[in-house]
Amino acid sequence: MAPHSLGRLRLLRTKAYLLGTILPVILVADVLTKRWAMSALSNNQGSELLGGLIPLNLAFNRGAAFGLSIGNDPRWFFIPVTLLALVLLAYLFVKTEDTDRFRVFALSLVLAGALGNLIDRVRWDRGVVDFIGPIDLGFMDWPIFNVADMAISCGAVALAISFWTEETEEPAKKAEAPIEAGPEGTN
Repeated sequence: MAPHSLGRLRLLRTKAYLLGTILPVILVADVLTKRWAMSALSNNQGSELLGGLIPLNLAFNRGAAFGLSIGNDPRWFFIPVTLLALVLLAYLFVKTEDTDRFRVFALSLVLAGALGNLIDRVRWDRGVVDFIGPIDLGFMDWPIFNVADMAISCGAVALAISFWTEETEEPAKKAEAPIEAGPEGTN
């Protein structure tokens, strides 16, 4: 095998390794913490972490982020939308350069979080299990969320940074590219 091929294979392994590590860790953490929340917080009495800094309250979110809802049974809207989003994320993952570990990391987080919440939507009609919050920010209460939501949010921010960085680097690369001479040495 040519040295170039070996290098490419190593990069592909790194890409697969990142996804293969992040996705199951987030999914297992999400499923286990939701299971814990349903048993420990099911008596409608909240709990707290860090001396009350992080309240824990069981809630079922049938809508989207921040409790946004569509109709009486939004589950049948959100399941296909999530599946479509997963296809788009998988496409982005495949098209991402093997060397762009930050984008691979970001996409892996979003994929894992989307799958975590999809599991709840497919499993039952009660909605996605949320249990962290609401958190008092002083000027507003941050809505109740879960591990999958954290992965989606952090991954989305990282993905936005990745795209922004790529966009700002492209003009610099074009400016550094040598100007090719045309026929007979003209430009």
